[in-house]
Amino acid sequence: MADESTIAALLAAAAPRLAAGGSGRLDAELLLAELLGGGRTTLYLAPERVVGAVEVAAFEALVQRRAAGCPLAYLLGRAEFWSLELVVDERVLVPRPETELLVECALEVAARGSTARLADLGTGSGAIACALACELRAATIIASDRSLSALALARLNFARHAGERIRAVAGDWLAPIAPASLDVVVANPPYVATAEHSLMNAATAFEPGTALFAADDGLADLARIIGEGRRVLRPGGWLLVEHGLAQGAAVRGLFGAHGYQAIATRRDLAGHERVTSGRG
Repeated sequence: MADESTIAALLAAAAPRLAAGGSGRLDAELLLAELLGGGRTTLYLAPERVVGAVEVAAFEALVQRRAAGCPLAYLLGRAEFWSLELVVDERVLVPRPETELLVECALEVAARGSTARLADLGTGSGAIACALACELRAATIIASDRSLSALALARLNFARHAGERIRAVAGDWLAPIAPASLDVVVANPPYVATAEHSLMNAATAFEPGTALFAADDGLADLARIIGEGRRVLRPGGWLLVEHGLAQGAAVRGLFGAHGYQAIATRRDLAGHERVTSGRG
């Protein structure tokens, strides 16, 4: 009888259980490699290696959590954004690939090599702030979040990728930022309507709801940021926000109602309206 605790057997048993996530075999390999150390290549080189009972139990626990919908990034303790490896856990959202568009748009209005002052509101893991700091080496970046636990995690990523060039501040959106002090403000606030909570996928059940859901059909935090944004912008400064795929018209209306100029919306790679910007 074949040993059920070999690498090959463990992966073969786990992959079908994780198939609902769309990448069952890959997820199983990543989890086992993380547990055993050495990367996925070591799994291929020694498929008949017998795994110890403690490691088998730990792997089973990880597989159970992943099968229940826990994001792979939380189980691995890391995620990639803008080609940067970031520490993540349940204190923050897992960075989404579509949010890289917000970084791209910010870089278009903040001249590279300039000494611009930028802010990333609701920084979470610090993904956006880190990406901007890596591209804008002479810029000053403020990262705010009302969650002290999220800021503690973000500081780990700031230390790894930006040294002292990102200043983390605790506070609700723009509250801790001085008037007329910024050239560019970016924000990826909660924008999913609270009524849609039950429609979200299983993975979001593990993520902080305060970073996902907003009142007023998902527009509450967007409206507050847009409404207060001009206070902190220098003349000609830019505000850029990420929003839901069906919120473009409403967000443009908010920008217009508060007197922003050059209002425009960019679509993501899937063709959805995703980032709206305006000049103060």
